Amino acid sequence: MVSEGAPYFADARPLEAMRPSVAMLSAAHRHQDPITVKHEDRTAKLAVAIGVRLGLSPSRTEVLRLAAIVHDIGKIGVPRNILDKPGTLSEPEYAIVKTHCAIGHDVLQYLQAPFPVAEIIFQHHERLDGSGYPRGLSGESILLEARILAVADVFEAMTSNRCYRVAFLPDFVLGELQAMAGRLLDADAVDACRDYILTGHHSTSRHV
Repeated sequence: MVSEGAPYFADARPLEAMRPSVAMLSAAHRHQDPITVKHEDRTAKLAVAIGVRLGLSPSRTEVLRLAAIVHDIGKIGVPRNILDKPGTLSEPEYAIVKTHCAIGHDVLQYLQAPFPVAEIIFQHHERLDGSGYPRGLSGESILLEARILAVADVFEAMTSNRCYRVAFLPDFVLGELQAMAGRLLDADAVDACRDYILTGHHSTSRHV
């Protein structure tokens, strides 16, 4: 069972108060970028399933869900011609895309919540070996919720059609996740993801 960390409280009232604000942000983002929001919705469902399998408490699971449903909201600061580019991004273009973690953090921190939703969003592209971004964090310096979100995000992104490629089959993606387990991605989160997918609880239909 995962132990509770300092940011989590028995009093659920602050968490309840956060939900409408996050829902409002998600709704606004949906009008601006519905494809990304559909990805966020699917990622949130998978992240919650992974968190439950890893023994997160209900409060931590809800914090993870709230972070996941707006984890890419920072892409509002990335030009559409870059997000929708059908070919390979140039290094300067990719550098702009990578700013979405910091932008998302800046948006969410104004909620002034006693939960690390903004920090989870900031960290969801960090990798265990320090090769991720934006801060090059490594190992357990990355929040567990961010490590879970990273696994869900990679699976959902790879099994979805994108403007620059078609979706990969889930079995292939699970193999890729396994190859990254313990090196780039949290091994326990990868195992929990694989368990959820293979038990048939997850739809493999990807249209966007």
